[in-house]
Amino acid sequence: MKLLLLILAVIFGLLLFLETSLRLLLGFGNPPIYITDEKIGYLLAPNQRTRRFGNRIAINEFSMRSATISMMRPASTLRVLLLGDSVANGAWWTDQNQIISALIATQLKTLVCKASPENLKAKSSFEQVEVLNASANSWGPRNELAYLQRFGTFNAQVVVLLINTDDLFATAPTSIPVGRDRNYPNHKPPTALAEVFNRYVLKPPSIPEMNAVNAEPGDRVGFNLEAIRQIQTLTNANGAELVLAMTPLLREIGNPGSRDYELKARIRLTELIKDLEMTYLDFLPVFNRTEVPQTLYRDHIHLSPKGNQVVSEIIGRSLSPLLAATALLPTTETTTSD
Repeated sequence: MKLLLLILAVIFGLLLFLETSLRLLLGFGNPPIYITDEKIGYLLAPNQRTRRFGNRIAINEFSMRSATISMMRPASTLRVLLLGDSVANGAWWTDQNQIISALIATQLKTLVCKASPENLKAKSSFEQVEVLNASANSWGPRNELAYLQRFGTFNAQVVVLLINTDDLFATAPTSIPVGRDRNYPNHKPPTALAEVFNRYVLKPPSIPEMNAVNAEPGDRVGFNLEAIRQIQTLTNANGAELVLAMTPLLREIGNPGSRDYELKARIRLTELIKDLEMTYLDFLPVFNRTEVPQTLYRDHIHLSPKGNQVVSEIIGRSLSPLLAATALLPTTETTTSD
């Protein structure tokens, strides 16, 4: 009996050690959770903070990966709203200070500091800089439009829509994955060990209803281009400028390049941009000029820290002339599509 109790005590101690280690060191047991929305499909649940694999994740009251903000922009604040999917969000593999919106904010703060009262030719009317991050994994233009229709632009002077090539083919918003796909949990797991077992041991459950979503009929590219058009209309109606930026898939870089259907979608996007006369940043030629493009990615679609830095720097430079009229910031040369 004593031996059995000793064995049970050792097993319990090991499980307790594993549970504590998984929670404190890797953040298991406390994943970011999602909520459903009839129009948007899903959002990150508001007001949550966690740490995954050492990376901090903070979600504010508007389901943004940003600090707490006021709905109305203070007069002394320079505000940019970044919309996007997991590329913009950074997910669990990117610390809060290293996501694209945070890097852009750091760059703009430098511009505001340069435009100080001591530099009378570039005097800034702003004291604070905010780059808000409204994003979620696998969002497409229609999710992002629905988010704007619900929450508005938060009085931002500029809205940046950051998409990737796959987003031109994104399906309609749906809440089906929430609570069923392990990447979109709607509650905390009972233990860290349970989350690890569910994520890495159990086979992912099938979600038959997603078959109909993924087989959406009609002109899917056209649906998403129309969403982009409506995003610009809504943005302009709120007194802001829209900047559209698109990152390529890793396989699009170099030869053979984008596939035929992607090239056709890109041509349609270019025609829309000319029609709407919007600022467009195409990162395909930019990435093609990189000596080792693979260093810009962590996988086939998501960016590495170096990739985030390149994208944030170019977006930041593109904002300078747009903001100069109101902030009197010094302008810089902007790199756009070739």
